[in-house]
Amino acid sequence: MDKKFVLDLNLSDWEAYMKERSYPKFRASQVFSWYSKGVFDMTKMSNVPQEIKNAIREDFITDSMSIEKHLISEIDGTQKFVFRLFDGHCVETVLMRCKTGLSICISSQAGCKMGCRFCASAHAGFGRSLTRGEMLGQVLLAGSFAGERIHSVVVMGIGEPFDNYEELIGFLRLANDEKGLNLGARHITVSTCGLVPQMIQFSLIDMQVNLSVSLHAPNDELRKSIMPIANKYSLSELLGACREYEKNTNRRITFEYSLFDGVNDTPECARELCKVLKGIHCHINLIAANEFDGSPFRRSRPGSVRAFQDLLEKNGMTVTLRREMGTDIMAACGQLRRGMQEKKET
Repeated sequence: MDKKFVLDLNLSDWEAYMKERSYPKFRASQVFSWYSKGVFDMTKMSNVPQEIKNAIREDFITDSMSIEKHLISEIDGTQKFVFRLFDGHCVETVLMRCKTGLSICISSQAGCKMGCRFCASAHAGFGRSLTRGEMLGQVLLAGSFAGERIHSVVVMGIGEPFDNYEELIGFLRLANDEKGLNLGARHITVSTCGLVPQMIQFSLIDMQVNLSVSLHAPNDELRKSIMPIANKYSLSELLGACREYEKNTNRRITFEYSLFDGVNDTPECARELCKVLKGIHCHINLIAANEFDGSPFRRSRPGSVRAFQDLLEKNGMTVTLRREMGTDIMAACGQLRRGMQEKKET
């Protein structure tokens, strides 16, 4: 982009801009405060002079995100947003009500390059990575639309966050900024399919952000057959990075494990998973796999899921089965965008 999106700027950036434009420094706090509250309509920025509003429109992208589609689940009230960016790319965001409040799952890229065979995002093409402000914008716009403060954020939507590392870290700092959104770091989770160097780098940032790792298989052979990233980083390297994260942060890791019928849901897989994760302070989140047209995988049967969970628990593992939400509105990441893309191509 030749111009930055207004949400890409932190307070220091706005102060530098006001100085460059010879405007009073306090105007930076006013503008930053409006944007941090999810107010993008500059006509509502009552304490900002028209001259400054005109300058901002001239120097920055002010209208990057619009709601292309909005769906509400009749089952549980889960909301799905498709946001269209200034250049035409679309991203998905899911807003869910949990016991602790509203939780939002945001995208980090328009599309994904990782190619996981079970993921709808991988079949919809890759557009580009999002800026930190476009990630923040999903939180602000969805929260503003819901009329309620977001309690927690999961960067687990479309895209691989660590493939967009610098902008991801920029987003985390913007979201955590006490003068901005002021979202606690412990209320933010980042999910990765296993980019080892970035995982180690992430373990050294000075923020208590949670880490979730998409594992989905207990050995290299099986993982390579469903996740191309496993051809670059072995399970041994991945788990080594997890141990490094645990050592550097003293924080528990969550391992995501989608269950596919007859593929990775056998008792042998469960026992092998317990063995490879032994000694790692972790929590296993079992997922009833999402199905979509063209996928070679089918979700595990309920009996297989229960047996898999029981085996893990009997071996001392901490396990939960992720609650399905928004199934009637294709709330799983990538499904709606993929359908829109296919319709457009047709």
